[in-house]
Amino acid sequence: MATFDLKDKTILVTGGGRGIGREIVRNLAGLGAHIIIVGRNQADLDQVAKDHPGQITTLSADLSKQKDVDRIIAQISKDHPNLSVLINNAGIQFVANLLSDDTKANIAGARTEVALNVDALMSLTIGLLPVLKAQPQAAVVNISSGLAIAPKEDAPIYSATKAAVRSFCMGLRYQCQTDAPHIQITEAIMDLIATDMTRDYSDGAMQPADAAKALVDGLQAGKPAIWIGRTKFLRIINLICPPLARKILR
Repeated sequence: MATFDLKDKTILVTGGGRGIGREIVRNLAGLGAHIIIVGRNQADLDQVAKDHPGQITTLSADLSKQKDVDRIIAQISKDHPNLSVLINNAGIQFVANLLSDDTKANIAGARTEVALNVDALMSLTIGLLPVLKAQPQAAVVNISSGLAIAPKEDAPIYSATKAAVRSFCMGLRYQCQTDAPHIQITEAIMDLIATDMTRDYSDGAMQPADAAKALVDGLQAGKPAIWIGRTKFLRIINLICPPLARKILR
């Protein structure tokens, strides 16, 4: 397990303007990295750039839109051929009862969740692998969740997207171990984090700053999986008694 020095590295963080992403950027900036941040709200991105002068490049995009994802891949490949790390942090969660809520709204919400949480993450990773492969050392960090292990009743689509991310990480890691061992593939398994996305059920949630530090520490340590917060215990519970893990998260 090789350690990863982030000083002077060029790092792309999606969803870098708010929440966990903003805290990840703060940690990376403190280590001397140059960070490219992608988000929908230019004002949020500008504030992050103001907080870390000279270290931030901002790119405005809605990653739930395929054309924006393709544009970011092309722009990064052209303008930042020294990109060493991709952190796929952007994500969205809708709470929905698929049996009793509005069917059209549920379909629209599901499509948005899959587009951002799965399609954008996989497309950015695949699209930027040639750039990453050209570096002496590179890494991809994909953020999943404890819900990848056991789903939550009121967020079945989100849970399914995080399970897909988990499986994608494992499969891609196998390929990199065979064909590009200098590319580290890391899954960050998140606890419930106190962000705008979780404001309706954030009692006992982990603070974004603590989650971000754990992620960056794990990246530096070269960990293939970073179990953040209470997911460390969830991992053990799931190994011993999977039905109990499912009951806890439901």
